[in-house]
Amino acid sequence: MTQGIAAPAPDLLAAIVAAARRMTATRRDRMPESEMARLAAARTPDGAGFAAALRTGETPRVIAECKRRSPSRGILRDHYHPAEHAAAYAAAGAAAISVLTEPTFFDGSLAHLQQVRAAVTTPLLRKDFLVERYQLLEAVASGADAILLIVGALAPADLAARLREAADLGLAALVEVHDEVELRVAADAGAEIIGVNSRNLRTLAVEPALHEALAARLPKQAIAVAESGLRTAADIDRLTNCGYHAFLVGERLIVEPDPGAALRTLRCGATPERSKR
Repeated sequence: MTQGIAAPAPDLLAAIVAAARRMTATRRDRMPESEMARLAAARTPDGAGFAAALRTGETPRVIAECKRRSPSRGILRDHYHPAEHAAAYAAAGAAAISVLTEPTFFDGSLAHLQQVRAAVTTPLLRKDFLVERYQLLEAVASGADAILLIVGALAPADLAARLREAADLGLAALVEVHDEVELRVAADAGAEIIGVNSRNLRTLAVEPALHEALAARLPKQAIAVAESGLRTAADIDRLTNCGYHAFLVGERLIVEPDPGAALRTLRCGATPERSKR
């Protein structure tokens, strides 16, 4: 009997990016890019402040994340109030705050970003699958100081274009990589803030050793951010000693009864040594 060939695993990243393009097109139909650009021109993002907070802010520097849902774990918090959680993070010493705005897979929205901006002065990152200039304009208009650019979601030329557009708008860009090839692409594009995500967004598998494996290959001048799989102060200590400047922590905090208290405990427990990078 001939055995069937297993179907390839679905590519979650490709599905999310395709959904992001469709939803962006719909929003652009409702509000033309020229109008969104006019709204964006009404505020000045503090991209430089975001970068400075990650490089020179009080250690340990945590980007604390507001998100209601994740594809890997489902609903993380039934009673989700992003402005309230962000205020608690700010009071607990977050270097920056990340707000998920992707609606289909993460239950996010631009309204959440706007609510958080009204509640805190802490630098804000729009966390989403950003592939078009229109989304950068939305980020500015909604209160972001920085955006996420995922190398695996963008052709190299598009990554370079989004980086130039972000700089022109005053946005910082956290450029996310998942392996050594993507790291080279990010470096070649001139990324100044590079995040190493130990979660493979195509399969959702976590590779705990990835942060250490890529640490020595990060450009010396780049701000290095460790993402995903960070749960304890010991994780932060270990990766600080590998040369990471900041740490993006989401699920570990948002599932706690008091996310702000969880961040305070995490930060107080870490005793980072001087960076080796």
